[in-house]
Amino acid sequence: MSTPPQPGPQGPHAQGPHPAGQHHHPPQPQPEHPHLPSQPYPYAYPQPGPWGQPYGGHGGRPGEARLSGLAVAAFVLGILCFVPAVGLVLGLVALARIRKRGERGKGFAVAGSVLSCVGLALWAALLSTGAAGDFWDGFRDAARGEGTAYALEKGQCFTTPSGSLQGVTYDVDEVPCAQQHDGEVFASFELPRGSFPGDTEISRAADDRCYALQDGYAMDRWALPADVDVYYLTPTSGSWRTGDREITCLFGNTDERADLTGSLRNDGARLDADQHTYLLAEGHLNRAMDRMPGAAAVEDDLAAYRIWAGQVAEALRAETTMLDRHRWPGGAERPVTELVRDLETARDEWGLAAKATDADTYYAHYGKGYDLLAADTTVTAREALGLATTPPDHEAGGEDGGGGDDPGLKV
Repeated sequence: MSTPPQPGPQGPHAQGPHPAGQHHHPPQPQPEHPHLPSQPYPYAYPQPGPWGQPYGGHGGRPGEARLSGLAVAAFVLGILCFVPAVGLVLGLVALARIRKRGERGKGFAVAGSVLSCVGLALWAALLSTGAAGDFWDGFRDAARGEGTAYALEKGQCFTTPSGSLQGVTYDVDEVPCAQQHDGEVFASFELPRGSFPGDTEISRAADDRCYALQDGYAMDRWALPADVDVYYLTPTSGSWRTGDREITCLFGNTDERADLTGSLRNDGARLDADQHTYLLAEGHLNRAMDRMPGAAAVEDDLAAYRIWAGQVAEALRAETTMLDRHRWPGGAERPVTELVRDLETARDEWGLAAKATDADTYYAHYGKGYDLLAADTTVTAREALGLATTPPDHEAGGEDGGGGDDPGLKV
């Protein structure tokens, strides 16, 4: 998932041109002495020395002790509380110099030191209670606004300036899902706090979680178009420093030149009770199929494929149990019963594949079990329930899909 430039301190992975409406002006010429009045005076000014004080003078009325610049700086930093440690050090140094040189400003130095101590105590409390993280969460929430990737929520569709779901972005335009759009948000989650884990680790976490969360939004995988895949919006190193930990999961077209039209949402709110039960049962199988080993051939990693076959067999056991326990409407009862019979046979074949001692035996049982997953009985049962009847390609999906080599926008 991945697109926005950033608000304030760097926003989510999204760098790029300056935001619309922001202009840059050439620097204006400065007067020769920017700190002095522009009108002429009948005498020359001494050259400024350290801390803005002129050499050879006290900066006050004749005969009056010089005001300590360090004391004033300590007081200002103590009030700001942004760098309390610096304010405290400057205050202590100022007190020592005031005693030694007879300068004015002891009150400023003492007040600055006290305020800095208070600031240090506050910062320690913020860090120990997690309030600092809450502060950055508030900053991010303030950055959320119409037209930014931070503002996207579940169920919303949007377009990006580039029309792509890869790269870095910040600006997005929310549009009705009935219109053409680049992405549709189906879930989001937060990464744990800590140091920036790196783009590779963030993409891995996004890949794992987003694929697991897609079924909660689009329960019927058979209803997803073949050219739709999972993408995500992820934080950049810059937005991470401002407290951004959110990953946004979304659907997009695998062809960057093509758009989506219409919502892909297909959850409990849009299904009847029978459809919902069927898809919940089928979800066991979908999640098991997603765990297919990464080895290209069974003989390359027979042990991993045997474990996977066992997982598929257990998923089929859970699916058939749910289907058996539900009371189906008259028109669907017989098709579902016949489907359960095929799924039980498929479960036995996958169970035998899990016990295979060689690749040839594995292939023999795997082939029979796999064919039964998309048999006519599955299509007939789905048709009776008013669900999609075009089976997906299990071998093309799974956790290694991701819409290409870089399936995410950074904000």
